[in-house]
Amino acid sequence: MRTRAIVAAATVAALGFVPEGASQAPSGPASTDIYLASLSTRQGRLVVGAPVNVTRRPGYDNQPTFTRDGQALLYTVIASDGQADIYRYDLRTKTSRRVTSTPESEYSPTVYSDGTRFSVVRVEADSTQRLWSFQLDGSDPRVVFQQLKPVGYHAWVDTSTVALFVLGSPNTLLLADTRTGRADTVARDVGRSLVPLPLGGGFSFTQRMPDSSWVLTAVDVRQTRGGRHSMMLPVARMPRGADYIVWLAPARAITGSGSKLFLLTRERGPLKWEELADLTRYRMGRISRLALSPDRKSLAIVAEPLAASR
Repeated sequence: MRTRAIVAAATVAALGFVPEGASQAPSGPASTDIYLASLSTRQGRLVVGAPVNVTRRPGYDNQPTFTRDGQALLYTVIASDGQADIYRYDLRTKTSRRVTSTPESEYSPTVYSDGTRFSVVRVEADSTQRLWSFQLDGSDPRVVFQQLKPVGYHAWVDTSTVALFVLGSPNTLLLADTRTGRADTVARDVGRSLVPLPLGGGFSFTQRMPDSSWVLTAVDVRQTRGGRHSMMLPVARMPRGADYIVWLAPARAITGSGSKLFLLTRERGPLKWEELADLTRYRMGRISRLALSPDRKSLAIVAEPLAASR
């Protein structure tokens, strides 16, 4: 356990990696919980159901991702000793269990596009951050890219193409191929929100502008005889304080800012963000991450729980 704690202690300090909701203070990451809310349509409008806290405990529960069958969530737990492991929440039984238990720390579980494995950002014994993958039961760990580091976040575009957020000054966005090991630089000074497009064939990211605002940008990835090509298209400026999105459909996305959810829509003219729901009435504070179920009927929301009023 001491070895695990020593390795974990290097996670935040080494290479600039900071988990969502983390603080630069010695106390470490803020306490966050994962909530599940239903999504439905009433009279043509998207409605968010009452969120249910599924990880109610002190500490850091974050970075949820749905399995391809939509029956479970994989997510990151940071224990009291600072160790990060991957857990699985079963939506049917409403129970959680640990999936990984290693001397290293694992973050950002992401299920492969074909659902066969899941990948993580692993902080290794020497503080190297690389992309690894596991079987869904946490067995058979394999490094995905030997040379690409330090990885912060990632998203699978297809079974062999992955977008990588690589830490640096500035942070760099790479598009890498598992078959060849080739990695091409797509953009620099990017944010952590890497999300596959709803119809496939690409992904989106956020990029910092000279005025310090963030712009949501879509990347169309195409395979041709001449190789892989990508085309970027700015979509919309992000609301203030928002940096993570999920796609409901093309040109239709959800983000969180503070304790509010916003919907990107063009139903009434040009693309714009409209307030979708204020979650403060559910005692939910700052939203740091979102995940959408494959059937687009459930939304996982990571937020800092607010203290109960006296």
